[in-house]
Amino acid sequence: MIVITGAAGFIGSCVARHFSSLIDSKIVLVDDFSINAKIPNQVGLEDHEKIERGQFFDWVKDEQIDSIIHLGARTDTTEVDYEIFEELNLEYSKAIWRLCQDRNIPLIYASSAATYGGGEFGYDDDHAIVEKLKPLNAYGVSKNEFDKWVLQRSDDLTWFGLKFFNVYGPNEYHKGRMASVVFHAFNQIQSNGSLKLFRSHNEKYRDGEQLRDFIYVKDLCRVIFFLWKNLPASGLYNLGTGTARTFLDLANSTFKALDLDPKISFIDTPADIRDNYQYYTEANMNKLINAGFAEQFTPLEDGVKDYVQNYLLKKKGF
Repeated sequence: MIVITGAAGFIGSCVARHFSSLIDSKIVLVDDFSINAKIPNQVGLEDHEKIERGQFFDWVKDEQIDSIIHLGARTDTTEVDYEIFEELNLEYSKAIWRLCQDRNIPLIYASSAATYGGGEFGYDDDHAIVEKLKPLNAYGVSKNEFDKWVLQRSDDLTWFGLKFFNVYGPNEYHKGRMASVVFHAFNQIQSNGSLKLFRSHNEKYRDGEQLRDFIYVKDLCRVIFFLWKNLPASGLYNLGTGTARTFLDLANSTFKALDLDPKISFIDTPADIRDNYQYYTEANMNKLINAGFAEQFTPLEDGVKDYVQNYLLKKKGF
């Protein structure tokens, strides 16, 4: 039996559907299933057993679990109340870890590239730098605190902490402001025929040339399945593509997927995120490659085209 937490969310629902298409093992989904905005993400997962997040630890007492994929988290990078993150991202994750350690259950969990902060120490998934990292927001702090806590535990558990970079793709429709730039770009272009990107407030970068490592959610699902199936060496793993691209690249890809000429202007980055804005991220993917993952990541242009034409235009989930 496989347990997937955050299974009604963006990444969790995609991972659940991906696993369902490949294996016959029982999959149990854990989340707050009462959130109406997440109901569309549950299409196609109706036959799986669903456990409410708050009831999980009571339910699991008598269950035989083979592995846990823990993707549930509070992911709002604009939230400043750290207690919210401490409860959902830190303490709940610690309880999941203890459960796995007590029963020797392999664990895959979601960390974040937000842990890298401004990139002062690079973007290497090296355990030696985790204590030094300075995330730029409370969300990143909570993820890094859990990574630090995990690295202080004993090594008798098989575990993988995945530092997700900028994920985009179907089933993020409920995320509002926190949805990917592709999602917001598509909606702006559909409404106005044009797109506004954030202006650069860093003299090192021209407008629209801020760089991020954008990864298509389908690639992320393939990596998680690889780790679950092959169980390489435990540790923190970056999960990006290894290639940083500009927001202009992303915008132009969205216009091209819609067969439209680009019409792009720039607006100030909102004040509440301006000081903590990452201008460059690029995952060092050598650890995952050396662990045996040999598949190619989807180029940005191809991922955006698939997302726009096969999901956004059709108002379809994963």
